Amino acid sequence: MAETNYLSRIHEEDILDALRFFPVTALIGPRQCGKSTLARHLLARHFPDSVYLDLERPSDLRKIENAEWYLASQRNKLICIDEIQRMPELFPLLRSIADEWNRPGSFLILGSASRDLLQQSSESLAGRIRYLRLSPLLWSEVAGEGEMKMERFLARGGFPRSVLAPSEKMSVHWRESFITTFLERDLREWSGFSAPTMQRLWRMLAHLSGQTANYSALSASLGVSANSVRNYIDLLAATFMVEIVPPWFSNLGKRLVKAPRVYVADTGVAATLLGLAAFDDMLAHPSFGALWEGAVLAHLKGHFPDLEVSYYRTANGAEADFVFRHKSKVFALECKASLSPTLSKGNFHAFADIAPERAYVVTPGGERWQMAENIEVVPLDQLIEILLPGAAHGE
Repeated sequence: MAETNYLSRIHEEDILDALRFFPVTALIGPRQCGKSTLARHLLARHFPDSVYLDLERPSDLRKIENAEWYLASQRNKLICIDEIQRMPELFPLLRSIADEWNRPGSFLILGSASRDLLQQSSESLAGRIRYLRLSPLLWSEVAGEGEMKMERFLARGGFPRSVLAPSEKMSVHWRESFITTFLERDLREWSGFSAPTMQRLWRMLAHLSGQTANYSALSASLGVSANSVRNYIDLLAATFMVEIVPPWFSNLGKRLVKAPRVYVADTGVAATLLGLAAFDDMLAHPSFGALWEGAVLAHLKGHFPDLEVSYYRTANGAEADFVFRHKSKVFALECKASLSPTLSKGNFHAFADIAPERAYVVTPGGERWQMAENIEVVPLDQLIEILLPGAAHGE
């Protein structure tokens, strides 16, 4: 997107702070979430003499055929390397150069793989690198942009080219192309995976979004081993296509459900995998509640990437969608895709078991109001400031 269409991102200052202190800063997140656009924007404004290398561009690949010589020739500049996961062999060289130059802001690297996946090749950068995760656009980043409404945002998801597309038709076409490209091209970076099997699993997970992962049932449906299913889901998580939410284990006196829950990470991609083209289709679908849960989870993880979010469910039916600890305080969330939410007995029992600092019922809109003692209804656009006041940059 052109600079005139640039939307500010909430983690811009975090990235600049990291560049001022660490020799290497890594900006990771799913493909097409806006990493390159954000990096180019920051470089143009703050580092006009920087070097930008895109490892998907043949001309840039030729520049680093002799990487040691080329990078050394750019000694006094910030060097940005996009799609770093395509050349993991660069990591030892980056360590050596970063140590030799001994200054912050030597490298900004962008990658479409998780920290854990990149660390398989980057252990030598320990202590020299800061990882920051960028999500697709968040509701807080696009609310009020043009004709943007919550319904449109949920249907299109947060990927910039989808949510900002000039029409619903173009948004759907982009998401269909994104899914195909991921399956047919991006997966080739990671060996041992079948694109047709992954596509079937991804669609199954869209239908089962927000439910506990039954690896045995999925393996029987796919005709592969349960261990293979686990590896496929781990890869989807490592490339930011799904979020795995573990159970909350603090209350050992309860019979807790122990399997993780899996959410397709973007509501627009989930809708496409489900064959839903518009918000009205989503609203009538049995998975709409789970799609809303996924939207709330994406909002939390987008603002606070390091937040460890869990869910709570007991064998007796006590249940809360999300539980997490921040600065020694526990918070519980129940997500309701309604402007007039109600809670079940199981929700109240879960809140009693967890005993959080505060419990919140998160809705798509409407007013903030007190439902019961220590339980408050809050619209998504107010959640972050209410939950963690003043934490505009994921403090």
